[in-house]
Amino acid sequence: MLTGPTFDKLITLNLGGMARALLEQRETPAYTELPFGDRLGLLVDREATERENRRLERYLRAAKLRVTASVEDIDFRAPRGLDRSVVLELAQARWVAAHQQVLLTGPTGVGKTYLACALAAAAIRAGHTALYARVPRLLAEIGTARVDGRLARLLAGWARIEVLVLDDFALRPLTDAQAADLLEVIEDRSGVRSTIVTSQLPVALWHEGLGEPTVADAICDRLLAGAHRIELTGASLRRAEARG
Repeated sequence: MLTGPTFDKLITLNLGGMARALLEQRETPAYTELPFGDRLGLLVDREATERENRRLERYLRAAKLRVTASVEDIDFRAPRGLDRSVVLELAQARWVAAHQQVLLTGPTGVGKTYLACALAAAAIRAGHTALYARVPRLLAEIGTARVDGRLARLLAGWARIEVLVLDDFALRPLTDAQAADLLEVIEDRSGVRSTIVTSQLPVALWHEGLGEPTVADAICDRLLAGAHRIELTGASLRRAEARG
């Protein structure tokens, strides 16, 4: 078997996974007992797996998630109103394909950010792109981009992201200008992309902190339409961990 030349050609064709699997087959005598089709299938599977792993690493890095989180590591035992069946359904990422929102509300420390990042990571594993952003920093970045001429490019980039995590939404009242900027981000996504929102405020109190009433109406209307809402309750998990 001309493993050397074949290996080089696979590398040239950017089929590194197949090349490495070919070497392993050559070094493991048991593989010679398998039919050609089975051995070829193993080579193709290895290439597909390595490509998917690289895609996952690339998307997770680009997402800049605040915490490394996974649905599998969520603690459903803590009394905070978190329904396992609801979370596991959201982890399938069908809501992303349907261009819906997930709204996570509750007091500080109950795990909103972790849950948001876990759902974003699940969406990435399902093949979608994601990006994490704290709303105060997102608005500051818009202001900077407006000054240096990057605003249109910045907004267009965010609009292409399939899952945008807006953390600390309505953390403090917005000026009319900030609310208008936030509406631009949300409007670009309405009906065509998905957004995860976390907020310490109940949804019923969002409107009063979102600037001019008509802009606040527009923001709430777009976020609430067809949204999956999870209201977390209970004491801060961080304080419980500190006591432990």
